[in-house]
Order: sequence, then C-alpha cells, then structure tokens
Amino acid sequence: MASIINMPRLSPTMEEGVLAKWTKKEGDKISPGDVIAEVETDKANMDFPLEDEGVLLKLLVKEGTTVKLGDPVAILGEVGEDPVKALADLKLGSVAAPAEAKPAAEAKPAAEAKPAAAKMAKDPEEETAPANAPASAAKTAAAPVAPPKSVAPPKSETLNPQPSTLNSTGRVKVSPLARKIADERGVDVRSISGSGPGGRVVKRDVLEARAGGRTRAAAPINLEDVLGPASQMRKAIARRLTEAKREVPHIYLTADATVDRLFDLREQLNELGGPKVSVNDLVIKAYAMALRRIPEANSSWTAEGIVRHGRVDISVAVSIPDGLITPVVRGAAEKAVTDIAQEVKSLAERGKQKKLKPEEYSDGTASISNLGMYGVREFVAIINPPEAVILAVGAAQKRAVVRERDGKDEMIIARQMTLTLSCDHRVVDGVLGAQLLAEIVKILEKPMAMVI
Repeated sequence: MASIINMPRLSPTMEEGVLAKWTKKEGDKISPGDVIAEVETDKANMDFPLEDEGVLLKLLVKEGTTVKLGDPVAILGEVGEDPVKALADLKLGSVAAPAEAKPAAEAKPAAEAKPAAAKMAKDPEEETAPANAPASAAKTAAAPVAPPKSVAPPKSETLNPQPSTLNSTGRVKVSPLARKIADERGVDVRSISGSGPGGRVVKRDVLEARAGGRTRAAAPINLEDVLGPASQMRKAIARRLTEAKREVPHIYLTADATVDRLFDLREQLNELGGPKVSVNDLVIKAYAMALRRIPEANSSWTAEGIVRHGRVDISVAVSIPDGLITPVVRGAAEKAVTDIAQEVKSLAERGKQKKLKPEEYSDGTASISNLGMYGVREFVAIINPPEAVILAVGAAQKRAVVRERDGKDEMIIARQMTLTLSCDHRVVDGVLGAQLLAEIVKILEKPMAMVI
C-alpha cells in the first residue's frame, strides 16, 4: 500500500529545507537505509535516508524546491502499484508533479542581475574605462516574488561623455597618468571630455575637471535592485540572531591582553613540526581553560533553571559562503593545543563543504569568534543561545603601552590583543564575566600553562 514520504528534520534547528538533489528516480526499488535525496538544511547538505522498503512511485517536488518540515515530497508504494491511483487514495491528487512544482525564488542570471555600476568598475589591466553602462537587462521571467522596482537617477543627471573621448570599442580613452590622478582625486574619467590626441583624456583634463574648470557630465548609471533567495543557512542565522538579541540581555566586557609571549610560544610549537598552530587555536585553549577555572560561567539558561556544564565544548565561528557555522571542539580544556589545531582545521574544511554532521556543530557550551585576521581591532559578538558567553577576538597589534618599572612609568611597544566577552546577564553577571575575562587574559599573557 502506498505511503507518503514527508520532509524529515535533518538538523536540530531545521524548519524547512531545499531538496537539492534526488538520488533516486521514480520506479527505483528502495531498501531500508537507502538515501533518496540530498537536502540543504540551515547548517549543511544532509543525506535523506529512508527506513522503509518499496518502490518510489512518485516524486512530488522538483529539485531546488524549498519544503517545510513535514510536507510531502514523494510517494512510496509496491511493485506494479499505479502512481495516479496512489495519489488519489492518499488525497494528493492536487499535488504538482516535480516538473510543475514551484521552486524557491531564484536570483536573476549573473548577466542580468549584475548592476551596471559593477560593470563600470575599474579593471587594473585596462588603460581605458567603460564609457556607458549597457541598457537595462531584459526583465527576468516571472518568479514567485516580484523584484523591487529599479532605481535610476533623474534624467537631468544622466549625461554622456563627449563622443570624441570614445575609442572604437566604446570605452573612454585615458592616459595611465590621467587615470592615476583621477583615482587619487576621486574624479570619474567617464565624465571628462578629453583634449589629447583623438579625444584622449590626459593629465590637464583631470586637473581642470577637479578644479571645476571643465563642464563635467555623469555617465548613465542603471542601478537595479536584484531580489535573490536567502539560503536556508542565512534564514536560520537571521532567525536565531534576531531571537538572541531580542530575548537575551547582553552585557559586554572588554580587556586587552599583551600577547608577545603567546606569539613566541606559537613559533616554538610550529618549529617542532606537526600540525601548524594558529593564534586562534591558542586562544581557544586559553578560553577553555578559563571556563574550567571559572565553571559558573560555563552555563546555560533554560526554562527549568540554569544548567552548569561539566564539559567545556567550544563552538568556533567559521565563515562560509552562505554565512557562518559553529563547529564544536569537544573537551577543549583537556586537549593539547596541537590536537585543537588539527581538529579545528578539519572541522572548518568540512564546514565550508557543508559536510558536517549535526552532532559536530551543535550543543556547545561557549562560543568564540575571531576577526583579527581581517585587521579588526575589536568588536562585540551576539550570543549563541543556549550558551551564555561568546568571546570576540580582535587583531594582535603592536601598540604603545605604559608600564611601571622601578617605581617609574615607562612606555614600551608591545603586541596587544583586544578581547570582548558578551554575557547573558541572566546567567553571567558583570562580576562573574569579569572574572572569566581576567582569567583568559592571565593565561594568554603567561601561555606556558597551556602546554605543561
């Protein structure tokens, strides 16, 4: 007898998923444990296995379709069973076949969606600049959600450069020196009438345009908004972080750590061979040790009360194309730094490939986010519930530092790292958070504790 196959929950926070690919086709025999599809969840691409046996009679949704949790996606039946009759028996006669299913909203093709302003960006290999943006791209075929109206400047501001400045390819002729000066002074060479040979824009044209001595006209710009679908991961990030900022009373504590010794330790560890240790690996270790020493901060708020965790599992924020994911380093306080380095590398690589299992990115006890590699001095991070703390790590920079020596103040140059701890005030109040942050700084400044 035919039965409905519904979209299962493939990750702890999944509310809907994109049926990315059918791995079985209509008429295929299914055995228990067979994977019938790949589903894009809010965290990763997951296999969709069946525990039943039968024949895949009918696929009800098209690849690329967003399906809510529990909605029907296919029909399983017996050999020789009529799919049409099965649809009628299951009262699914109105369910569209895959070819007719409504897919999730799709972004316009790159050639159409790319705004003209992007097409006019300077190419460092070119000696010329584009003269005019192309006409508006053809309208995208009807989609489930209509895109916003395009935005264009008033006609009075949409003037073309003089024809004499154009070469045979329709690009503005400009000398390398004129381009360099224009870039430095913020002058758009497309708006200048060239006075050089053949209408070429030369140095004096740019200088006069900057000084206001020459009439300048703006090239037409076609700025068109493009509506594209949000990935399941981006939807989950939006939902969870909005809830976190709304529901969790955040407090923020900031401190600087002098990390010259930390960098020396990293260099010594890497000279020994084995997995390369990053600064972030050392900070993860220090953070975990501090949580072990201040166990009250290693907690979570629940409706039933406050959970004091016996384990120290650090969720590490990893950037991926669709957003970010937080793979978890289990038992980080007890692991060697080199083991943490190897594990973080493996988790990050598989996270970017969307190959992590749910148990590898869920149920941490505290989070860490590091933007130091991007030159960010300091920032505040949003708590990842039900965790009560997240550590935001800034860049390690050489700064002027005043210290006391022999009763006198002296200024030295030291490498410092700014750390900001976000705390759930329901669990970790100011004093407790300050104690945890001070312990993190202490370990980072005397890092040999991490290896002995």
